[in-house]
Amino acid sequence: MSEIDPVALTQALIRRPSVTPADAGAMDVVEQALSGLGFNCRRMPFEGIENLYARHGLQGPNLCFAGHTDVVPVGEPGAWSVGPFEAKIEGGVLIGRGAADMKSAIAAFIAAAEGALAAGEVRGSLSLLITGDEEGRAIHGTRAVVAALQAEGERIDHCLVGEPTSSALLGDMVKIGRRGSLNAELVVEGVQGHVAYPHRAANPIPVLIRLLAALQARRLDDGYPEFQPSNLEVTTIDVGNPATNVIPRAARARLNIRFNPAHTGPALADWIEAESAKAGKGFGGKVEARIEVSGEAFLTEPGPFVELVAQAVEAVAGRRPELSTTGGTSDARFIRAMCPVVEMGLVGATMHAVDERAPVAEIRQLTDVYRTLIRRYFEDFS
Repeated sequence: MSEIDPVALTQALIRRPSVTPADAGAMDVVEQALSGLGFNCRRMPFEGIENLYARHGLQGPNLCFAGHTDVVPVGEPGAWSVGPFEAKIEGGVLIGRGAADMKSAIAAFIAAAEGALAAGEVRGSLSLLITGDEEGRAIHGTRAVVAALQAEGERIDHCLVGEPTSSALLGDMVKIGRRGSLNAELVVEGVQGHVAYPHRAANPIPVLIRLLAALQARRLDDGYPEFQPSNLEVTTIDVGNPATNVIPRAARARLNIRFNPAHTGPALADWIEAESAKAGKGFGGKVEARIEVSGEAFLTEPGPFVELVAQAVEAVAGRRPELSTTGGTSDARFIRAMCPVVEMGLVGATMHAVDERAPVAEIRQLTDVYRTLIRRYFEDFS
């Protein structure tokens, strides 16, 4: 068995332009590498999205690594110093879309798994849950795979997600929880008319303004243990009225709420719907709130597994990571339904940016962190 080079494997993945929802052969690269190590690989496509669940071993405990091969668009290719999918190394730094978020982490874990298996350190099972739908709506990716695995009775004991959680230095931060996320589109439909004859129209704009003001007036909370305060942000207001003498027929707005465990998605949705009904009272039109909860808030309480991850980071990187719940959402919000989950990966400063990058030395160091974690996991949990 030839030794897997995590840097070369990352380059092979970056060279597959897997911009959500396209796969572009990225999952084939992962499957080929894992099949060569003796993993039982199952492709689990849902609605055209490529997903992979691979497992080595039949006994417990089952340590799972989760990640995604899909990436965000590159923006303007000409703004990049190199081709965004060329995966060039310049000055010891690998540049390419997905270098930080998160093809390097997938490659690092596969290389770490190879070393651990060869050394006989896996006394149980290793598995990988890789999706192609994390950067999109995340409906047909990890969410669907987790539901299918649960229906089959598959057991995962603990999971590490390879998101780029580090802030400034590799291993300075791991995520032990995430805030929930709710998206809402507010649509107010009135009656179009001439501005000189407002009694013949029903202007949707004042209604929308009142509704947004009522929603923003509420202080959601002052924080929650281990979490920052929840926040509501209006992201767009659209009327699309080019005329100065026309009362428009409709007005729309979108907002997002990032919420801590003081709230649930359904409770926040009920509040928005109640405020929408109140704003539309006496209005000669219709007010509608279209709401989607993309994930609930969760926390993996500090304990043996969290401590194990922290110790593996400290043993390799020489620093004790901060335990954090900051940042956006990730697929950990779905996996936590199966088992405790912790996130740890590269520095995320350039994720989604032009010239996304990862130092080659840090990709190798991350491989060592994952290898240390695998070895110690089976020492402690087998």
